[in-house]
Amino acid sequence: MLDVREVYAEPAALDSPRGQQIMARLPGVRVTEVEGHWRIPALHGNDGNIGRWVRIKTDTLVLGVKHSLSTRPNGRSADWIAPGPSNGCAMACAYCYVPRRKGFANPITLFTNIEAIVAHVQRHVRAQGPKPEPNQCDPEAWVYDIGENGDCSVDALVCDNTADLVAAFRRLPTAKASFATKFVNPDLLALDPQGRTRVRFSVMPTGDARLLDIRTSPVPERIAAAADFLDAGYEVHFNLSPVVLRPGWERDWADLLIHLDDVLPARVKAQAAAEVIMLTHNQALHEVNLGWHPRAEDVLWQPEIQETKRSQNGALNVRYALETKQRALARLRELLAAHAPWLRIRYAF
Repeated sequence: MLDVREVYAEPAALDSPRGQQIMARLPGVRVTEVEGHWRIPALHGNDGNIGRWVRIKTDTLVLGVKHSLSTRPNGRSADWIAPGPSNGCAMACAYCYVPRRKGFANPITLFTNIEAIVAHVQRHVRAQGPKPEPNQCDPEAWVYDIGENGDCSVDALVCDNTADLVAAFRRLPTAKASFATKFVNPDLLALDPQGRTRVRFSVMPTGDARLLDIRTSPVPERIAAAADFLDAGYEVHFNLSPVVLRPGWERDWADLLIHLDDVLPARVKAQAAAEVIMLTHNQALHEVNLGWHPRAEDVLWQPEIQETKRSQNGALNVRYALETKQRALARLRELLAAHAPWLRIRYAF
């Protein structure tokens, strides 16, 4: 997954305890100091990096300081989006929204001021008080997404940011952390979340995953890990994400749901819920993908059934046309009712 050969780092990040911990695990690795983690000419805006899209994710790491600490409301997957401990990822999913804003290279950027991030989240949780009423995010706890722009399971290969956040939520009885992942990291099983962290394993038909989920854990491995994570104290949900419409998609999603029903033990099914997320794409990412993985665009870029949309974060993207999307969601609900009726849909978008 990672073979770090080059680190770009803000000086303050290198001087921090977390930065020193990370560099102690990378002896002899070349370090280039930069003024800011968003302004690295060798990475960002350099279209020559398209051909090294995956290689950069393997051998490059960025260390920065997260200066803007804000928690914003969400109301869909989570009640709140917390300031994340990272940006970017070592995996290379062809539909990922994060690189749309970074430009031609998207390795992991780790934020080393984790103490400030944790303290901010703790203050925010305590300011909310108890949750007044149930909602689609959770019936009792305020849910904070801690991994909006990265994958916390992969971050944990490099440093203790994920462990620190899991430990913080363990001490917050009115809230729980939440993050989606496509990587099975057994080290997370030792973090003792005590029910205060929700892991959402993203799943899709295996054929789609082989084409689109580059460098991720195989989907059957993600599904098989659910019981272990539940037994280790996590709440375990699933993201049916993204749903990509192409010939045979209904048959393949039915096969996936049958597999979930066959292999998951009753204790996982009893507490599971799902998010259904239809594919959202982007013109700039489409053009980048054509440079390193054009086969993915055969299924991701379908102008005849897609339309432009302004996303919640202000970005201009493309999604399936409304009627197409509504029909697909209705059909997926039928497949769930037929093959995995225990899997409650918590959120569909």
